[in-house]
Amino acid sequence: MERQAIEIKGLTKTYAATAKTQAKRALKGVDLTIPAGSIFGLLGPNGAGKSTMINILAGLVKKTTGEVTIWGFNQDANPRQARAAIGVMPQELNMDPFFTPRAALETQAGLYGVPADERWTDEILALVGLTEQADSYARNLSGGMKRRLLLAKALVHRPAVLVLDEPTAGVDIELRNMLWANVRKLNEQGMTIILTTHYLEEAEEMCDEIAIINHGELIVRDTTAKLLGRMDGKSLVVEPATPMTPNRSAELAQTLALPEGVSMDHRPDGRLAFTYHRTKTSADTVLDAIRAAGIEIKDIASEQPGLEDVFVALTRKA
Repeated sequence: MERQAIEIKGLTKTYAATAKTQAKRALKGVDLTIPAGSIFGLLGPNGAGKSTMINILAGLVKKTTGEVTIWGFNQDANPRQARAAIGVMPQELNMDPFFTPRAALETQAGLYGVPADERWTDEILALVGLTEQADSYARNLSGGMKRRLLLAKALVHRPAVLVLDEPTAGVDIELRNMLWANVRKLNEQGMTIILTTHYLEEAEEMCDEIAIINHGELIVRDTTAKLLGRMDGKSLVVEPATPMTPNRSAELAQTLALPEGVSMDHRPDGRLAFTYHRTKTSADTVLDAIRAAGIEIKDIASEQPGLEDVFVALTRKA
């Protein structure tokens, strides 16, 4: 039987009303399992309940009802073991500006009760590329280096599960590539990774499975491949030998005998995009109609929906 890194059953969270706000149900009976050893995407619009769920997993927010088990430890029965099994890289840059990276990691390790002879501070600093800055004050680090330090702090107690909350928000391409290389390395070593991100192309590339939350409810959970397969639409983008003008494109739309369900759009660069449903129409059928219209093809490309299209469709429906 496949081991689960995270098991969530009937999880709810209601924030009490205040003088300025009404009571809010942030999570509404979520059931979710995350397999051990996977890279798992937790996606949803702003305010969907992702941060609340992450904070409950991290032990920072108290749930209203439900059960949470982390690496086999029930949060209610074994709160210390459950918390020790998970590390969280937060979205916010929260660190003491007068600590050096080395001191910050040593302090964090002490808070988790890691014995001095079991700490791996130097290895973590090398992993995240902060060896040269190990003894510089955190206030002197660049924004990207501060994000590296957040990742380092989440690793000091060698957690079985690592949560990355918007890890690449506002960072440059070099840091993003470095971060993902490190994440893959940690995952290859057996660590389970949970990723939340608004860069859906990252989730599409990195994640084995994805769950989408909206309005505090789990609306879908599946492998990335199956989620992408839900979108039936596909486009053939044709570059004619002679660039197509808008007027010529409008004339062509009136005379072109396209199969049922196929549509044509003119693009500003003179190319034509033919959109069809791949379960109903083949690409060859679309190409036959294009050639029959006398369009000489210089180049052709295929486009299909990505995770962003799936995300928009599912959250809009919800």
